[in-house]
Amino acid sequence: MKTSKPTNPSNTGRRARHLAIAGLGILTLAGAGLYGRHADAQAESPASAPTLKGAYSPLPGMPPLSDPKNVYGDTGPGRMSAVVKDHLARVYVPNLRSNDVYVIDPETLKVVDKFKVGIGPQHVVPAHDLRTLWVANNAERTNRGSLTPVDPLSGKPGASVPVDDPYNMYFTPDGKSAIVVAEALHRLDFRDPKTMALQYSIETPSCGGINHADFSNDGRFAVFTCEFDGTIAKIDLEGRKVSGYLKLKMPSARYSEKASAGALEAEICTSTKGMPQDIRISPDGSKFYIADMEADGLHVVDGAAFKEIGFIPTGVGTHGIYPSRDGKRLYVANRGTHRIHGKRKGKGSVSVVDFATDKVVVNWTVPGGGSPDMGNVSADGKYLWLSGRFDDVVYRFDTASGDVRQVKVGQEPHGLTVWPQPGRYSLGHTGNLR
Repeated sequence: MKTSKPTNPSNTGRRARHLAIAGLGILTLAGAGLYGRHADAQAESPASAPTLKGAYSPLPGMPPLSDPKNVYGDTGPGRMSAVVKDHLARVYVPNLRSNDVYVIDPETLKVVDKFKVGIGPQHVVPAHDLRTLWVANNAERTNRGSLTPVDPLSGKPGASVPVDDPYNMYFTPDGKSAIVVAEALHRLDFRDPKTMALQYSIETPSCGGINHADFSNDGRFAVFTCEFDGTIAKIDLEGRKVSGYLKLKMPSARYSEKASAGALEAEICTSTKGMPQDIRISPDGSKFYIADMEADGLHVVDGAAFKEIGFIPTGVGTHGIYPSRDGKRLYVANRGTHRIHGKRKGKGSVSVVDFATDKVVVNWTVPGGGSPDMGNVSADGKYLWLSGRFDDVVYRFDTASGDVRQVKVGQEPHGLTVWPQPGRYSLGHTGNLR
């Protein structure tokens, strides 16, 4: 998101309550339920189960999945590429307002380096071939952005390459193009993955705030989120065109923090459109999960049919989503208060969704509040690292217990990456590896 910075969310925190219908149409959450650390939570069941049609036929030039029914089969612990064997174990944190990157040693939780990059660094993106980390500096309000390469062998930056408005970046599954997401320009720029020379562009005029994406398991299409239109766009990568848009449905209720009680409740949702953010595909490749910061949960979309089939409520300001290393669970960052709707408040948390049931099985709160945003999972799967967007810290969650530690970083950290990660190649963002 790219708007003015609010004051930090409230640092007071209490347990919330179970979801139940109250007298004036207000839904309330009770203590041991959705926000209890080891409690189960209910989610709406998908309206229909998606199906994968036809034989697996990957995009020409794309390394096929080892198991077409398990997108994350090559990203488990120990599945490290030989390319990354000498790369430094580091967490790279882009700080949007201080225009720098902080480098954390994940073993000591100490900042061991920091360096200046371009204006407005948003995400640190692993290259398709895993040999470079790119810092996307989108120079808010000017569109005169740049990409700063970082050598993961040394952890040091190189000379920046000027490109238009690189809010985020992905790579085509065949590795032939980097996809610079020019959010403010409503455009996807396909560039040479080494030189960043422009190859061609796909205009997305009906996708306001295009920013995050994931790819089908055969690599033939991608789904991008349109933050300001409450929609998603399906991109035909072979035909080089938009094949359709889908407006996401708003739930009947969403979360809110009642100032009088200091607890989270669910209120009647009167918004007519959402604010979709991060997106990830299901292990079997049939569904996409879309984090919605306005709806406070995950939309579930059948990728092939391109229709919404369910919704999973998680918490206030649902933002970043990351699969566990065993591919069985999805970690969902609920950022709490967000910029557009400053009056809607909530405590930052992480919801853990079971892929098999599409239900929240546990929720981890951030002590004192917090604003967990973007990040990724450690190579061994033991930790989830997330930026604390409005608290100028980084969180490290223990994925076994939910315990969290913090590291102080620069001003407004955003799309950090944990490196190295398991996998054969990268599709971009903060490490969507396959």
